[in-house]
Amino acid sequence: MLSMSLTTSYNEVLDAIEHLPPGASLVIHDFEWDEYERLLEALADCPHVHLSYDSGRLDILSTSSPHEQYGWFINLLVCAFCEANGLKVRGFGEMTWKKKLLGKGLEADECYYIKSIDLIRGRKIITAESDPPPDIAVEIDITNSSERKLSIYAALSIPEVWRYDGKALRFYALTDGKYADIQESRFLPGLTVSKLVEAIEASKTGEPMDALKEFHKRIQPS
Repeated sequence: MLSMSLTTSYNEVLDAIEHLPPGASLVIHDFEWDEYERLLEALADCPHVHLSYDSGRLDILSTSSPHEQYGWFINLLVCAFCEANGLKVRGFGEMTWKKKLLGKGLEADECYYIKSIDLIRGRKIITAESDPPPDIAVEIDITNSSERKLSIYAALSIPEVWRYDGKALRFYALTDGKYADIQESRFLPGLTVSKLVEAIEASKTGEPMDALKEFHKRIQPS
């Protein structure tokens, strides 16, 4: 992880981002909120670059191919589970969630409205400033840990966060402003850490679509 000084300018940061190799990260200290929002606009067409902001600290991640593949497959598993169990779901992928008043912002790898889906029905543009947060956010920690981001998620009141590092998967539930480990999703009843891990591991050794079919068989309501 690289770190740049507090005198780093917007243009220097943008230039550094353009040269970040896949899987690399960069931390900028004492970065202004307005400059953070300028970066978000400049990088709108660069989905492989993720930014998180926490009271002046800017974390930048250039995602890798495995990072994207795991996020894609977890998304398939969530959609399959919802379909099998008759649950409504709306996903917003890597959408940015930020609040200037809190001085915090981030981009999840995947995020979903399930229980709160009716609160955004008919909405084409969703923002953290005026809309409820997604019920679940997913972080893929292949090359960098997202643990620091949990405080941002908590401040933004996102009730459930999943973190997968290529081996272990953890579910967290927000209670009284802090996250605690849980083994079963509160928004997808019956979906456990072990069920997801089993399917993800199967996708590594065989065809992902075969692993998805097996997962679909195991989650059919009895």
